[in-house]
Amino acid sequence: MLEIRHITKSFTGHPVLHDLSLDIGKGEIFTLLGASGCGKTTLLRILAGLETADQGQLYFDGQTWVDRSHGTFVAPQQRGIGLVFQSYAVWPHLSVFDNVAYPLRNRKIAREQIQEKVMRTLHSVGLGGLAQRAAHQLSGGQQQRVAMARALVGDPALLLLDEPFSNLDVGLRKQLRQELKDLQKRLGLTVVLVTHDQDDAFALSDRIAVLKDGRVEQIGTAEQIHNEPATAYVQGFIGRGSQLQAHLTSNGEFAALGGIEVKLAVRVIAPNRAPLALWVRPESVTLNQLSQPGIGLQGQVSHSVFAGDRYETYVRLSDQQQLMAFQSHGQLSAPGSWVGIEFSSLPHASILNIQG
Repeated sequence: MLEIRHITKSFTGHPVLHDLSLDIGKGEIFTLLGASGCGKTTLLRILAGLETADQGQLYFDGQTWVDRSHGTFVAPQQRGIGLVFQSYAVWPHLSVFDNVAYPLRNRKIAREQIQEKVMRTLHSVGLGGLAQRAAHQLSGGQQQRVAMARALVGDPALLLLDEPFSNLDVGLRKQLRQELKDLQKRLGLTVVLVTHDQDDAFALSDRIAVLKDGRVEQIGTAEQIHNEPATAYVQGFIGRGSQLQAHLTSNGEFAALGGIEVKLAVRVIAPNRAPLALWVRPESVTLNQLSQPGIGLQGQVSHSVFAGDRYETYVRLSDQQQLMAFQSHGQLSAPGSWVGIEFSSLPHASILNIQG
């Protein structure tokens, strides 16, 4: 439905997007996930028509929106999109109704139709009883709903969201994520979400593109990106984990860690004893209490950090590297105790570049 082809963009000679191509399907929530400066908001603004790509093409549902080689550019107001900014851009001097009605009035829609469409949209986002409320009297969550209603009132075929939950507290974020997911399914919307927050991306997305320095590192479902990272950057950026130094052994299928051979998730093609960066997820680590140091991979508990529904336990290996594991309240290992270490999911590894 949405085809992004070879998009390139620079600002004052600094490249922001590098020959970027993506396909986004109809009715999909597709997330652009990455750290600040990775180019995700610039790409969203190009989709909205608020920025012009230096090179590339953009097609939506068979229509050419952008083709730099032929000088084609469809104006933002002609693309039929809805857009929610990070700041919401709700006008404080207008009522809820007038905020939502604004884009329809700009299009010279009949008054009766505006009344019907605005009220229907307000009900869909849970603001049916607040049409005449002044915008400055609204909570942050209500302002977010007003911004969403204004983006939806024109029945867009594509909804673009730029960090829509970043100004909200944790509890409200969870509630509004679910409301957005329900709304998207009910209306059959195609959504492109920009966020740096992995919780937003994982909770909402059908697919995720992880961006770094204006390039796509990996595209996949939340499970694929978390469990099968394609690059060292994705390994480090997604989820929690411990990065450990090890050495390749046994024809690339094992790593030597803490004097013990550990099987790898994917065979590494490199010379034996090549240095590795080993990435271990804390949820894949099981700690077994030992009465004294024994055989197998083991370590000594350094300390634990309370994290609500679990503890984050840090274990120092024989080579002094530190590994983190999640433990439940009933299984907490005491500081100073020795524990055996098992992996329920095999760790991923990449070749470690040693400088010097």
